[in-house]
Amino acid sequence: MPYRLTVLGTGYLGATHAACMAALGFEVLGLDVDAAKIARLQAGELPIYEPGLEDLLQQGLASGRLRFTTSYQEAAEFGDVHFVCVGTPQKRGEYAADTSYLDAVIESLAPHLDRECLIVGKSTVPVGTAQRLADKLAELAPARELVELAWNPEFLREGFAVQDTLHPDRIVLGVVSDKAEKVMREVYQPMLAEGVPVVITDYPTAELVKVAANAFLATKISFINAMAEVCETAHADVKDLSLALSFDDRIGGRFLNPGLGFGGGCLPKDIRAFMARAGELGADQALTFLREVDAINMRRRARMVDLARELAGGSFRGCTVGVLGAAFKPNSDDIRDSPALDVAVTIGRQGGQVTVYDPVALDNVRRAHPDLGYAESALDAARGAHVVLLLTEWQEFVDLDPEALGQVVARRRMVDGRNALDAEVWRAAGWHYRALGRP
Repeated sequence: MPYRLTVLGTGYLGATHAACMAALGFEVLGLDVDAAKIARLQAGELPIYEPGLEDLLQQGLASGRLRFTTSYQEAAEFGDVHFVCVGTPQKRGEYAADTSYLDAVIESLAPHLDRECLIVGKSTVPVGTAQRLADKLAELAPARELVELAWNPEFLREGFAVQDTLHPDRIVLGVVSDKAEKVMREVYQPMLAEGVPVVITDYPTAELVKVAANAFLATKISFINAMAEVCETAHADVKDLSLALSFDDRIGGRFLNPGLGFGGGCLPKDIRAFMARAGELGADQALTFLREVDAINMRRRARMVDLARELAGGSFRGCTVGVLGAAFKPNSDDIRDSPALDVAVTIGRQGGQVTVYDPVALDNVRRAHPDLGYAESALDAARGAHVVLLLTEWQEFVDLDPEALGQVVARRRMVDGRNALDAEVWRAAGWHYRALGRP
């Protein structure tokens, strides 16, 4: 008989995991303490934007394999395998991760666990968290040693989360028993049958894989942006430099795109939490380079504002600024630590009349920053603008007609924060075109 699964926490990770596991044929019960969110999910509505996910959610509900609850007792009675998918945000005023949501899930679920089951952590956590939670389960669960913990980090990319869940590039399992490994192999059998590599390891290594991957990715992005800083002073072209580097198979071209830098709910807070935890363990010197990675990333935002001010004539006072993009990346409505939004807000605070357009993130931005101006299209955002900024590389912005946009602006001035546009095409259309790291 197939295992019945619960997913504890129905945010971005949890909602995706629940819908995808139901699509694989499992009976799945999603749990969240937010009753309003559960009501929306049960009605087939996603609280987030993620391509393809709402269809899977509705299919799971229609099939009867997927449903949602706010009851930990119901989850404990239902599930054989419980996936923990709650967030670990950055603590206010600190670099460290806040694991209180994880503790709350374990403390709420454990007293109801009176039979054999497996708890599977998927959250990104400071190394050492899994063992601490395993000890807490052993103390609080009535079934004692029949309740085990495994750690199975997620590697989802926003905008590609369904693909990454159903067809991952690897599966990492931190386990302490053959039984736990066997259960996880059975749960992930559809992926393993496709030949997806699986790494069986211990808790600490499984916990480190996700933060190490994010630290490496952040370092690569900040490296090319550091080269952009050098290119600007040397009058070189960072796009050509990046292209030349990409042909070296030791380096590769993925995530070697110079621009406004990284943001979102994972990379920034994960590398900061990694540094904080290394310091607690006495290994802080090993990760001091990540402070510079973080600093380079934040400097790109400041440089973008400087470039925009330069094209605006030295001041934003009395200047209308059209902003294209607010989400931290395309194919997402996530505005957490968004470089695009940071730039827009900064320019507004410096006196610019800012009008923002984003294909899917506008509702989130309006709630967070009602003081900014908003438009329902790229043309409307640029109407009457003295300078236009491309800050999130949505395909509809890449495909914009420079002549059509030029008809509605006050002045043809473009700052491309993502190096996404063809500079020669825009200059040929009469635009004063500038981009980070380029002449």
